[in-house]
Amino acid sequence: MSRRLWLLLPLLVFVGFVAAAAWRLSDPPDTTIKSRMVGRAVPAFTAAPMLPGRPGLASAELGQGKPRLVNFFASWCVPCIAEAPVLLELQKRGVVIDGIALRDQPQDIAKFLADNGDPFRAIGSDPVGEAQIALGSSGVPESFIIDGKGIIRYQHIGPILPEQLGEVMDEWGKAR
Repeated sequence: MSRRLWLLLPLLVFVGFVAAAAWRLSDPPDTTIKSRMVGRAVPAFTAAPMLPGRPGLASAELGQGKPRLVNFFASWCVPCIAEAPVLLELQKRGVVIDGIALRDQPQDIAKFLADNGDPFRAIGSDPVGEAQIALGSSGVPESFIIDGKGIIRYQHIGPILPEQLGEVMDEWGKAR
């Protein structure tokens, strides 16, 4: 009997391994990288103007009494195209939106805005991701709501979709 048990032991170990792997694969860990800056003051950054005749964005401008939505985007970002109409709707609802164009060129951003609409009050250029890193952003599109005191109150990772308008407007209301 013990000889049979020794012969079955590798099979039992293998079955146990497969069961454990299947269990972890059926419930993977959350891979979303959330900013640790939510709830903290906006760190210092300066994003030079992306387009001629348009203002850039600096952290010193945030926290001057009114909330802002800061949106990281890029002309090469396909989900940013899907998000563009939602940002225009947010703008219509009174949300002040500042953009930070990540690793992009002025002519490409100008074409992106001409094709998809322009909801931005200001557009800063972040050619190497310094502002992105300062805010704890991990990609594009990504948005942050900053209250009138300069505290980051909300982070939205990925494109803001039409069904998420209510959630974003609720967070905007809390930041006022």
